[in-house]
Amino acid sequence: MKDRKFEKYVYWGITAVLVIAAAILMVFLLLEMKTVMGFIDKLLAILSPITIGAVLAFLVTPIFNLARKYTNKCLEHAPKHAKKFSWLGKTVGTVASLLFIAIVVVSLCYLVIPQLYASILGIVDNMSIYVQNISNWLADVFENNPELESEVLAVYEQVVARFQRWASTNLIPSLENLENLQNLEKIVGSVSSGLMGLVNLAKNLLIGLIVMVYLLNIKETLAAQGKRIIYAFFPLRAANEIVEEFRYIHRVFSGFIIGKIIDSLIIGILCFILMKIMKLPFVLLVSVIVGVTNIIPFFGPFIGAIPSAVLVFLISPMQCLYFVGLIIVLQQFDGNILGPKILGNSTGLSSFWVLFSILLFGGLFGFVGMIIAVPMTAVIFDLFAKLQYHKLRQKNLSPDTRDYEELKRIDEESGKYLS
Repeated sequence: MKDRKFEKYVYWGITAVLVIAAAILMVFLLLEMKTVMGFIDKLLAILSPITIGAVLAFLVTPIFNLARKYTNKCLEHAPKHAKKFSWLGKTVGTVASLLFIAIVVVSLCYLVIPQLYASILGIVDNMSIYVQNISNWLADVFENNPELESEVLAVYEQVVARFQRWASTNLIPSLENLENLQNLEKIVGSVSSGLMGLVNLAKNLLIGLIVMVYLLNIKETLAAQGKRIIYAFFPLRAANEIVEEFRYIHRVFSGFIIGKIIDSLIIGILCFILMKIMKLPFVLLVSVIVGVTNIIPFFGPFIGAIPSAVLVFLISPMQCLYFVGLIIVLQQFDGNILGPKILGNSTGLSSFWVLFSILLFGGLFGFVGMIIAVPMTAVIFDLFAKLQYHKLRQKNLSPDTRDYEELKRIDEESGKYLS
């Protein structure tokens, strides 16, 4: 009895020490938030090759699994050599993944990037023509109202003048600065830092590819080690629930993100084909913008359509109207047919929570946050729903939301739902 009493006091003492330590840690984090965030940023920068490799491994896992599965299936027809060449499946999967990445990179370098660069240069070189086109269009629109025409053109000229001043002072480096040695040193310094940044980026990408290869080949071992740790430190029932939750997280993230990338790729290709047929300007540039921004749920179509419409408007306001109509048709097709076909109901979130999650995670983590917002919110909702179900089950209450729609109170004695 004394030993049990002593153990209870020891337990209380350890609990008190842990609570005090947690409180001290929380106060330290609040007081030294800037230092802590700086340390986290530095740590993330150091681990960026690991992050790049993990993201690449996540994206190419379907290709790796497909190639590996096909190779192992072929080896089944030669049972004598199946064990001897058991390593061949992973090797073929790895080669297929690297080939896929190489095809994407080569396509960007030789097909997409040069044309994008040429389109941007064309916009810069012909900006004066585009400005005059818009001016002529405004004059035609307001030709029956000379007073309003003069006011609108005056405002337009002020906007153009401000843009030209900004471009000459901030966007385009002045050649006169080259005569100043100090400015030349700054330019050399910025160029050298830029080159170092490119070298560092290339190093991170190379290490990331190596990390990707390792992760693809040991992902089953890592998963098994993770399960072993969970079953070692948690009760059996809790461990089963944790493992199942990780399966759900993987299913939601892989289904949503990979599905959204495929969906956006199809929308970008359709946009390219339709713009070619309609003979609209900046076909490749606009298609890339529309396809990339379509990855972002809800806001993506607007983020991509607005700058693209401005680019088309520079050439012809009437073609801009055609382009806006095209984007509306594309987004209706994506939202009602293509998106549900590819993604299904992978998250189960309503439109309001999709909007809320994108605003929240986009504000916290920027572009990446907007992409992961929907699956992350779906996972949080799933965890909270399971916690609610567990608590309601302990109180012998119904987990069905419909039972609470017109509820006023629950009788404490009988447990009846009173409306």
